[in-house]
Amino acid sequence: MMDLPELSIPIYDFKFDTTSGKPRIFDRLRRKYVALTPEEWVRQNFVQYLVQVLDYPRGLMQIEASITVYNFSRRCDAVLFDRSLQPRMIIECKAPDVTLNERTFEQIAVYNAALKARYLTVTNGRTHYCCRIDYDNQTYKFLPAIPQYNDLEI
Repeated sequence: MMDLPELSIPIYDFKFDTTSGKPRIFDRLRRKYVALTPEEWVRQNFVQYLVQVLDYPRGLMQIEASITVYNFSRRCDAVLFDRSLQPRMIIECKAPDVTLNERTFEQIAVYNAALKARYLTVTNGRTHYCCRIDYDNQTYKFLPAIPQYNDLEI
């Protein structure tokens, strides 16, 4: 098993196994084992943090959501939908040793060209940024923390 990096969010209990010498982690939302990479470790723990601490409904989250942006197929690490199944938040996860910067947000902003979500969240498991987009005024604001699900504006 690989050494799992420390994160600034709680570390949750997961099932692990090994296939062909490669470690895997059980993804509770997709209900299957997936390759355990540093980025996947962040994603699995961050999604559980959203569900267990911030009360995000697991049934409204999709992992590796496929989208088409400018005629190219892309995958969002995770998308949170509202109760009418409109995208509300795009979540981009990076490995813990990846520095979050403007380029990271450019990637998620490109995804949002297709989804038009109100919130964009980027995490490397140690640092997290969330911004709220105001489409009416064509502005965005970085939030001091990731909001509870019930505090997300429509």
